[in-house]
Amino acid sequence: MTLSRRSLLAATTAAGALTATAAAPALAQGGPPGRGGRGLRTGFEQLADGGYRVLAGQKVGVVTNPTGVTREVRHIVDVMHADRRVDLRAVFGPEHGFRGTAQAGGSEGRYDDPATGLPVYDTYLTSGRKLADIFTESGVDTVVFDIQDAGARFYTYIWTLYDCMEAAALAGKRFVVLDRPNPLTGREALGPVLHKEFATFVGREPISQAHGMTVAELAGLFNGEFLARPAELETVRMTGWRRDDFYDASGLPWVPPSPNMPTPETAVVYAGTCLFEGTNLSEGRGTTRPFELIGAEGIDHAWAAAANKLRLAGVHFREAYFAPVFSKFQGVTVGGIQVHVHDREVFDPVRTGIGLLVTARQVWPGFAWREDNWIDKLTGSTQVRTAIDAGATTDEVVAGWRAELAEFRRTRRKYLLYR
Repeated sequence: MTLSRRSLLAATTAAGALTATAAAPALAQGGPPGRGGRGLRTGFEQLADGGYRVLAGQKVGVVTNPTGVTREVRHIVDVMHADRRVDLRAVFGPEHGFRGTAQAGGSEGRYDDPATGLPVYDTYLTSGRKLADIFTESGVDTVVFDIQDAGARFYTYIWTLYDCMEAAALAGKRFVVLDRPNPLTGREALGPVLHKEFATFVGREPISQAHGMTVAELAGLFNGEFLARPAELETVRMTGWRRDDFYDASGLPWVPPSPNMPTPETAVVYAGTCLFEGTNLSEGRGTTRPFELIGAEGIDHAWAAAANKLRLAGVHFREAYFAPVFSKFQGVTVGGIQVHVHDREVFDPVRTGIGLLVTARQVWPGFAWREDNWIDKLTGSTQVRTAIDAGATTDEVVAGWRAELAEFRRTRRKYLLYR
């Protein structure tokens, strides 16, 4: 039997509208909760605890996806739709869609949500005046943003945030950001900073590859540094989150923010190993360990051996073989490595990604960049690609962005909301 997207949405969202009575066991979320635990309250929980006063008297639209849930994994749209204190009028879906039925590079289009009857508008790859017109058409006064980020510049939801803030300003709409944890912690910014001439939807503005900020902090940064017309912005902060907390310290359930981000552990490595999207190697899409498994035909044990010789902090590499069920090398058994983070306190995902690129090029004669130089869009300039092609070491590549990263770190500090 073939299901249409609308039928699939009806089946899945009807189940999602039911109220859960207990949170999932901690071990199902990647380990027992740490010191944050149930002391953490997300932006949405703070909003609800305050009786939705921030939204009083407003016609409301929500930019969200499947991650916009309570700790009982009930979607905030379903919760607000059932609450008379909120005048909820519309939903705006990003890449992968509001209910999450689309793969990478896809969205759900315009439809009416079967669970709530609310109109759902598609924001993916829409920006500027066109997106402002969508906000105007929806009839809302206030646009609310609540999406779980993965902590990397090239994860598109932060640029959905940027585009929606810009469009809200153009349309004269108020903009409210409900904050959630950065799964990589918020300790420090890491990696190269985008050069403006390489701006795309995987990087609109000059921030570092792993930004070390929450979405509310990024909203402040966007408003204060980059948007020509700042949005009428209000942020609803978390309580109980500290900058050195990983996601499992939150006590919150993990809902995959995209199909290839299945666990918080994926997010820990993603800010570095996603760089393999810019090469002819598989980055593990189509496996149960995307961004942890990396490989290609013709690679053998030599790569893991070379990578381990780098003695990168907090990580070991295992010789691995796998056959992706989709994406690069679909159905073909390839060789490569599995990334095993054994000490995430000292692990640097960006340096690790660079070390793996350097060693892959050294040990595998078939190594190549994607013909469109997508690696330059991911890293934000030509610096990484040209340095590796010139035979630079991992240390030399990393040294190439030191000055620009220091400058971004100084700017970033002005917008941090948590200790």
